[in-house]
Amino acid sequence: MSQLDPHSSRDGLLYGLGAYGLWGLLPLYFKFVADVAPLEVLAHRALWSFVMLALLTGWLGRWPELRREVRKPKLLALLALTSLLIAANWLTFIYSVLTRQLLQSSLGYFANPLVSVLLGVVFLRERLRPWQLVSIALAASGVVVLAAMVGQVPWIALTLAFTFAFYGLLRKIIPVDGMASLAVETCVLAPFALAYLGYLAGTEQVTGQGWPAIGRLMLSGPVTTIPLLFFGAAARRLRLSTLGILQYVTPSGQFLLAVLAFGEPFSTPQLVSFACIWTAIAIYTADSYRAVRRRRVE
Repeated sequence: MSQLDPHSSRDGLLYGLGAYGLWGLLPLYFKFVADVAPLEVLAHRALWSFVMLALLTGWLGRWPELRREVRKPKLLALLALTSLLIAANWLTFIYSVLTRQLLQSSLGYFANPLVSVLLGVVFLRERLRPWQLVSIALAASGVVVLAAMVGQVPWIALTLAFTFAFYGLLRKIIPVDGMASLAVETCVLAPFALAYLGYLAGTEQVTGQGWPAIGRLMLSGPVTTIPLLFFGAAARRLRLSTLGILQYVTPSGQFLLAVLAFGEPFSTPQLVSFACIWTAIAIYTADSYRAVRRRRVE
């Protein structure tokens, strides 16, 4: 595997921190629309993300480029697959909310980086240095602690972890920038979202009624699109293993919000897990920094 350009890696790191940092704050938005049914929020996310990206693509004059790309059957098939993966991830998360299995959902987001690192090693032949292996083992220990708290086969967590890890893998290897690929993905999902919202309107089951509610739901477009654009840019610039370890920023941010802002209890197992995972991040980051400095000297 060829070495990544240092400037590209630096930009990728900033994009990655931006994406995962914003995702870490996402619970604040869901609190803002808590009076709307979760599946309805999901449909609005897909629809308004498509609208935002369509407008942005037109404003940048990139529709001709996008039309050329989608005429490639192999590329279109890959983008359709990423659309299905992200939709499955969102739907599984919504199911965990509806059935009050948020602990499994949290476990999935903590396990996801480990799966990303595994995919990077298996499919992209990325090699891990000894200290990186130590950091992965520590992070895995933190995930095991959370899994023990669940007390059953965490299929929701596994689904969340594997769908987004494979989504990240495909977004890394697809030869299209983040905005173009995301535009195609939301184009695939938008008709289904519109059909569902039409069904809710026809059966008078809409919970987000009136312009104030619609205005809040329209915000789901930028709330969803901006971090996904950052993620797509990061995925093209970073090793999948590095992208994987950065992903701990999201569940850690959500964890801190739950404890400090929403008043949820902070148990001893959660404290142990949190300590293991952030120690792993510190080790991985320090090792990566030393490796960059060593390459510059050489």
